Amino acid sequence: MKFNPRVSSSRRKSRKAHFTAPSSVRRVLMSAPLSAELRSKYNVRSIPVRKEDEVYRRKWVIHIERITREKVNGSTVNVGINPSKVVVTKLKLDKDRKAILDRKAKGRAAADKEKGTKFAPEDIMQTVD
Repeated sequence: MKFNPRVSSSRRKSRKAHFTAPSSVRRVLMSAPLSAELRSKYNVRSIPVRKEDEVYRRKWVIHIERITREKVNGSTVNVGINPSKVVVTKLKLDKDRKAILDRKAKGRAAADKEKGTKFAPEDIMQTVD
């Protein structure tokens, strides 16, 4: 069900918005999930991929160093991979990326605190005894 009247639910308009999105929007859409250990360390589920990863936002793919394919004429080309199908195992942190991680973790912590749990652990244990 559509809740925001400013957003179209038309398939045609959604596809047009997706494929003609500017680079700033593509950056967010081309996020890759973090590994389990990084996810627990930073309390963040995914992060936008960076230029060090050889990112082609125009084609919505990333090119990873050693993943190539040989063409019929013998030349090698990089194979494009969807960012959602890879897992980030090592982060290259700078001050901007660290700020992004802190901001996302703070928002996630606030959402968890707001949501809370339905029952307190003490209440559950009282019913067991």
